[in-house]
Amino acid sequence: MTEPSSPNTNNSKVRIITKVLTSAIKLWLRSQLNQVSHLEVQIEANDRQLLSGCIPGVFISASNAVYQGLYITQIELQAEKIQLNVASILKGQPLQLSAIVPVVGKLIMTEPDLNNSLSSPLLLTAINDVLITVLAEYSLNSKSITWRKITLDNQALILHGTASSDPDGSFLNIYLGLELLNGQELQLIQIQVITDQKVLNMRNSPYIINLGTDVDIKKISLMPEQLTCYGRINVNP
Repeated sequence: MTEPSSPNTNNSKVRIITKVLTSAIKLWLRSQLNQVSHLEVQIEANDRQLLSGCIPGVFISASNAVYQGLYITQIELQAEKIQLNVASILKGQPLQLSAIVPVVGKLIMTEPDLNNSLSSPLLLTAINDVLITVLAEYSLNSKSITWRKITLDNQALILHGTASSDPDGSFLNIYLGLELLNGQELQLIQIQVITDQKVLNMRNSPYIINLGTDVDIKKISLMPEQLTCYGRINVNP
């Protein structure tokens, strides 16, 4: 007959699993980031949940991170209802999600972060996708513009660019007011395009940006030198 495990043995097993899981999560996060100066992971689960691989919550905090060229000053995330194969992780295999994980949290990007990110394909693609329709109204092509600087203001941002064919000549500034329409949509308002030759007319109707169903933004705040976003995103396996 097999003797039942003592409380001390079970506690020791749980401590080992917690340590291994924490290390695996940190390793997975670092593999997703180009760099990070501080990374903290806290697992919220009881003994039975840990042993079964059903983790109710994980708190993640990171500072001075870079993700695919995007510079981020601070990230605080709470991941919920995580399903993991603990046995494979204990055998040294990389962490793999077995189901969609809802993540809620806060992201802070400063004005220097955005300007350091101007070479990021993620940011440049987002800018071009947003502006392709806006600039077409003025017979301008966003892909022919080199973006030099981003300035943050109260619920607004300013994109400073130059024509790629004449980087030392004509300039282009675009003023964009930003409002949260709902959890999945942002709207650009009071759009104004200024060139070295003239001020182009302001767009009267707002421009809607659809973020998709995996995103639920609760609040987005723009102020001089800082952008802060609160919300939820689904992380897919």
